[in-house]
Amino acid sequence: MTYEKITPPETGSVITFQQGEPIVPDDPIIPFIQGDGTGIDLWPASQRVFDAAVEAAYGDQRKISWFKVYAGDEACERYGTYQYLPEDTLAAIKTYGVAIKGPLTTPIGGGMRSLNVALRQIFDLYACIRPCRYYTGTPSPHKTPEKLDVIIYRENTEDIYLGIEWRQGTEVGDRLIKLLNEDLIPATPEHGKKRIPLDSGIGIKPISKTGSQRLVRRAMKHALRLPKPKQMVTLVHKGNIMKYTEGAFRDWGYELVTTEFRAECITERESWILSNKEKKPDITLEENGRLIEPGYDALTIEKQEKICQEVQQVLDAIWETHSNGKWKEKVMVNDRIADSIFQQIQTRPDEYSILATMNLNGDYLSDAAAAIVGGLGMGPGANIGDQCAIFEATHGTAPKHAGLDRVNPGSLILSGVMMLEYLGWQEAADLIKKESGKRFPTAKSPMTWHVCWNLPSSR
Repeated sequence: MTYEKITPPETGSVITFQQGEPIVPDDPIIPFIQGDGTGIDLWPASQRVFDAAVEAAYGDQRKISWFKVYAGDEACERYGTYQYLPEDTLAAIKTYGVAIKGPLTTPIGGGMRSLNVALRQIFDLYACIRPCRYYTGTPSPHKTPEKLDVIIYRENTEDIYLGIEWRQGTEVGDRLIKLLNEDLIPATPEHGKKRIPLDSGIGIKPISKTGSQRLVRRAMKHALRLPKPKQMVTLVHKGNIMKYTEGAFRDWGYELVTTEFRAECITERESWILSNKEKKPDITLEENGRLIEPGYDALTIEKQEKICQEVQQVLDAIWETHSNGKWKEKVMVNDRIADSIFQQIQTRPDEYSILATMNLNGDYLSDAAAAIVGGLGMGPGANIGDQCAIFEATHGTAPKHAGLDRVNPGSLILSGVMMLEYLGWQEAADLIKKESGKRFPTAKSPMTWHVCWNLPSSR
């Protein structure tokens, strides 16, 4: 591979992928983007921690060969105005498969809408993974932030973030509103007399079965790797209002887990049905239905019959394999309405483990969860697809603090921990997490991090 203005390291090997999983050599070449603003402080501090952890864990048996590539303001300085994501960088990430980056500025006045969103869409990084857990000593607005320990799986490529929209007053936007108002909405009786105001901007919210299920599949695989008490997946949605997009996400998620992971999972509703019959073996379908469905007796006969059919289908499908308490050893899958989960991660945080959600809800939820445990400065992030993975600091560039050696590199360092885990280098990742748990109370700047690991300053 030839590049215009960057040169790969002379030593190191390429990470390849097989069935969506990385095949990692002992000397991988990993591109890194320093980042804008405080990236000048964060990256040198973080790299030293990564290298020290790998050396401590493996000696000279494993080593990362770092490959500097450019994005954001630094790329514009090197490649020219508005060259926020040069072809060199895209080619390098595609070739080497795994990359890590500091914070990037969202272009103003030209260029693409968001560099982060662009990278996710270019490389089909459909799973945004954001762990939110508390490290002792980190300032938090909550009294018991240590109760929250969740991993948010956010779908990265669909929803309104696809960016298909039209400004109010544009020809295409006006044509679309006219088509909807005059032809498509009246042709759908359930919409009644609804109409879109003529002075509206218009956006499209696509949610696909493929996109939904591949995200839930990754979330389930992650849940299976967790210790038993944390093997839970919650589908987060607003399907009570947006039934054919967010409601479909929920339905497709349940369909995926009860087919591909049937032997390993139980849904919350199924657990109620099995538990009711375990407690009372001669329970009737109607009695079981009454226990699992609030307001059962007020429902129409048709709806009551549908619930009884559900009970029978569950018993026929999994009673032999999941009953007698065996379901308690399975991954629990449930769902929650999006606005409710915002409250519950604060009032009942220890009831949740992995939250699988669509793009917009996941954006809100991951930042809200990060605030509970100390803010985005402590929030790591990963964007993973089947042929590429990019790990990133989740906070902004904070340019007024750049070059002053006083910002906390926790987000980028913990993103590196996620990267090491993704590579399968768990021993190195564990070393960083172990030290982080001890030393975050004083880890306020890159300089402090260097002292923690007996490393020289980056400056």
